[in-house]
Amino acid sequence: MKQALMDDTEDVSLDFGNEEELAFRKAKVRHPLATFFHLFFRVSAIVTYVCCDWFSRSFVGCFVTVLLLLSFDFWSVKNVTGRLMVGLRWWNQIDEDGKSHWIFEARKVSPSGTAATEAEARIFWLGLIICPMIWTVFFFSTLFSLKLKWLALVIAGISLQAANLYGYILCKMGGESDISKVTASFLSQTVFQTAYLQRQQGLQPEVLYSNELPGEKNSMTHKPLVFQ
Repeated sequence: MKQALMDDTEDVSLDFGNEEELAFRKAKVRHPLATFFHLFFRVSAIVTYVCCDWFSRSFVGCFVTVLLLLSFDFWSVKNVTGRLMVGLRWWNQIDEDGKSHWIFEARKVSPSGTAATEAEARIFWLGLIICPMIWTVFFFSTLFSLKLKWLALVIAGISLQAANLYGYILCKMGGESDISKVTASFLSQTVFQTAYLQRQQGLQPEVLYSNELPGEKNSMTHKPLVFQ
């Protein structure tokens, strides 16, 4: 009887701790400064791009300002906010043979460690996904309005922010996919479908494709990220 009461007390205390931790993760923002700068540079770049004609007539000044904001955003998201807010990091390493390796890391959540809060994770991923979509809208609006002088800046915005989005998606998925292998698989499937359709139409494909890509040097690895 006494042993049963002790077991019940232990279960209650454990459940209470889990509920407290869950409430903490939902409500608490543990890194307010990192959360602020995660959104500050990318939102500032968008606002400056939209409103630059109202504040300045200098195309060069607006171009350089937006490009600097995009560069600051790329660096801070890649090296700081992703590590602090969601425990993810991606980077490139060149080994002794001169081969380039893309490394995608995810932090192990230990029992004594503090997991990322849901509020921070939600802010991180929403900012990471929505802003490249906005720059994509800018791309089509710039293209259709024939404002070609802004096209290079919009492409830079899409490229820098899409690179971070792609890198963190691979971190989240485990970093097991090799870019060259994924590309080769996609191309082989596309060519196979094209050849099949041509055969159905009585046409013969003129070019043979291989599933292998020559000169394949890049590789991706995934390993747990351990913070001091």
